Amino acid sequence: MNARITVSLPEDLVEAAIAAVASGQAPSVSAYVAGALREKADRESVAEVLAEWLVEAGPLSVEDEAWVQDALSKAQLGT
Repeated sequence: MNARITVSLPEDLVEAAIAAVASGQAPSVSAYVAGALREKADRESVAEVLAEWLVEAGPLSVEDEAWVQDALSKAQLGT
């Protein structure tokens, strides 16, 4: 079930949403905004899990941190 709300947004964000609909990236402005809100909620959920894990497991070692940075760099470069 969807709820109808009214929000005020910066004009550039509204234009981006309209452009996404026009290009077929989203079926509607509402769907575009809902997708953006869902992505933010998902990222915050992952951040909470990682924070809990760090409390339980402790901080990463220097070696682990280097491995993570290397893996992220390779993923961004597509190698």
